[in-house]
Amino acid sequence: MENLFASVTHYIEVWGYWAISVGMALESANIPIPSELIFGFAGYLVYLGKLNFWLVTTYGVLGGLIGSIVSYAIGYYGGRPFVLEYGKYFFVTRDKVGLAQRWFDRYGLMAVFIGRLLPVIRTFISLPAGFAQVDFTKFVIYTILGSIPWTIALTYLGVILGENWKLINTYGHQISIIVVLLMIITAILWKRNSIRNVKQLR
Repeated sequence: MENLFASVTHYIEVWGYWAISVGMALESANIPIPSELIFGFAGYLVYLGKLNFWLVTTYGVLGGLIGSIVSYAIGYYGGRPFVLEYGKYFFVTRDKVGLAQRWFDRYGLMAVFIGRLLPVIRTFISLPAGFAQVDFTKFVIYTILGSIPWTIALTYLGVILGENWKLINTYGHQISIIVVLLMIITAILWKRNSIRNVKQLR
């Protein structure tokens, strides 16, 4: 982990936005590179004035989308038997596939959106979407919508924490839960506000 930590931070410091995009593409294509590490350090560089917050977000979401499409294609064209047979060669275990599959079976396409905010699941959720051969356009939209709040939240935390940005990598799971809860609260408030506005129009 120390070598991975050093390598990721080094490449981001040297190559900036492109390294962020490549790192997120790898993470979303089932390679276990923590997005907490990528965006936490990127946020720290924003704090130092070396990177731009919105460019970090844009390149991060773009990289995540590319990796997710690769993972989706593997599931779509290879199918579950192929992934279970050869997944061990690209860091995909039966347990991880099973976990992502259970989420997808329960929530369908919404799992692609919510899964982007949850540890482990976000890395592998594109595979069962590919297995099910869901509509590609909808898959892309849900992937982007799920990636944006996670990317913004982690980068912003990196900016706020500054020199202490490594705490994000330490408490990544707890942060995931907080982000999901905030999104649920926001959705509830938005729905209530929408209902109230409709009633007022009547």
